[in-house]
Amino acid sequence: MERRKTRVVKVGNKYIGGDYPILIQSMSTYLPSEYDECLKEIKALEDEGCELVRVAVKTIEDARMIKKIKENVSIPIVADIHFDYLLGIEAIEAGVDGIRFNPGNIGADENLKKLVDSAITHNTPVRIGVNSGSLNPKFKNTDMPIVDKAVESLKYYVSLCEEYGLTNIILSIKMSSTLETIEAYEKVSQIYDYPLHLGVTEAGMGDNAITKSAIALGNLLLSGIGDTIRVSITGNPLREVTAAKDILRALNLHNSADLISCPTCGRTEIDLEHYASLVNERIKHIKKNIKVAVMGCIVNGPGEAREADLGVAFVSGQGVLFKKGKTVFRGTIDEAIDELSKELKEYE
Repeated sequence: MERRKTRVVKVGNKYIGGDYPILIQSMSTYLPSEYDECLKEIKALEDEGCELVRVAVKTIEDARMIKKIKENVSIPIVADIHFDYLLGIEAIEAGVDGIRFNPGNIGADENLKKLVDSAITHNTPVRIGVNSGSLNPKFKNTDMPIVDKAVESLKYYVSLCEEYGLTNIILSIKMSSTLETIEAYEKVSQIYDYPLHLGVTEAGMGDNAITKSAIALGNLLLSGIGDTIRVSITGNPLREVTAAKDILRALNLHNSADLISCPTCGRTEIDLEHYASLVNERIKHIKKNIKVAVMGCIVNGPGEAREADLGVAFVSGQGVLFKKGKTVFRGTIDEAIDELSKELKEYE
């Protein structure tokens, strides 16, 4: 796939756009003023593979606490601003790595200008976000389709920010519908060369949210559209990071190990899910593109999984370790898992 050429925007110690890798984002479920819990969660997200974290800023204390949080993490922190532009200015002055705001709820244009002026002064990148629930009043009550309302709203706000001198911009135009999300981003990608933050807003819970995001984001990424992503899921944000990695890995857009495991059937004689989970936990921090197979029987073992770099197959209480389809070890199940773990060390 050929990536859409975009400008490059530096956010903290990361780059978004151009030929840089697709950046994985999530958002803390705690406010910065809930310092201990917020910091703990951000560190957990970082360990999981998150590369940028957004935090909600509801008070002056939240904005000011960002400085302390930044001192204890290594990934960029972006302030999420709604309604009160002064909170955005406070966060910028506290040294936040970027801000995200929806101009539709910032208020009067002069408020937006003050926020933009502060971002320009401090060279703070800005994500201008529009979604189906926060449209510009000029377009909200028209007969246009919802996607066109969102696109026209975004165009209005971008032109306003550009008029104020802002060019350090990332754009997002999230919809709650999978198909509308695809349509909206396709249209915006034809208008601007700013980097795009992809996501389905209000995607829902669990597998349903992941399915929506996988279809929308996967479709767009295959078309070369998208520079950073968040998979929105109601609940634990760690799952957002895992899902984002899985989507990018499936498209060969993320350097990481890929687990291949067969569906269980009547031939399976062990708790395959248990052993696959053990291996998956073992490989999740590997940053190289390798395939690791965990197969429940000899049929799916070295035969069907011969393209895997490493793999194990189980039959009659025994484990077989294979490399590129060739058996290199036979022993008990636990011995085979241990040998696999030893072999994986060379990829760390």
